[in-house]
Amino acid sequence: MLKKTDKNQVRQRRHARVRRKISGTSTCPRLNVFRSNKHIHCQIIDDTTGTTLVACSSVELKLANGSNIEAASAVGTELANRAKAKNIENVVFDRGGYLYHGRVKAVADAAREAGLKF
Repeated sequence: MLKKTDKNQVRQRRHARVRRKISGTSTCPRLNVFRSNKHIHCQIIDDTTGTTLVACSSVELKLANGSNIEAASAVGTELANRAKAKNIENVVFDRGGYLYHGRVKAVADAAREAGLKF
């Protein structure tokens, strides 16, 4: 009997497929989103050196409810402000294998409004 794959394995396979195509450089790093049931985490990563340039999460911001669209928007805005402080303007968006909908879209829209270009 075949073992069923869970949602996270399917997401990781989808993420690997996307990661074959996009990569962050020092001039245009990758904005990665991780969404858990309780929180949302975002990083701006330079894949050539393998370093995280900027990171932000709903845990770090100590939001009352880190699993809603308002929290995702707050994380996206804060991430964009931190990126601008480090002179990062252009990024490549990596949705992490998630659908571009809901909290993932809220992060992207808030980061765009705060000044990031992608």
